[in-house]
Amino acid sequence: MYTLITVLIFIVCVLLVLIVLVQNSKGGGLASNFQSSNQIMGVRKTTDFLEKATWVLAGALLVLSIMGSAFIPRERISQEQSRVREQVENAPVPNQVPNFPTTAPEAEENTQAPAPSGEEDGQ
Repeated sequence: MYTLITVLIFIVCVLLVLIVLVQNSKGGGLASNFQSSNQIMGVRKTTDFLEKATWVLAGALLVLSIMGSAFIPRERISQEQSRVREQVENAPVPNQVPNFPTTAPEAEENTQAPAPSGEEDGQ
């Protein structure tokens, strides 16, 4: 249901953009193309139609947006298994002093052979 409402919202948005772009703020727009007075839709009727279409599409967008928010898919999680609560409980305390090691690392053992001194034992 949520996907259907989302698709309808996108369609209404595209139609609303097209209707608004066709209109001219000074009464021209699509209505200016119909100069003849014997047209079925005269200048004034075209302007009325575009204005009504704008209001209808804006109302439809409002209703679909409210319906869409009602049908947002949500996971059902009990209070004990709340992810937010788990993150809060496992979060570090912000004013806690970091725990650095206090002992010096052990010195490496001298595994190298002693250098020859040049003297021989047994002189």
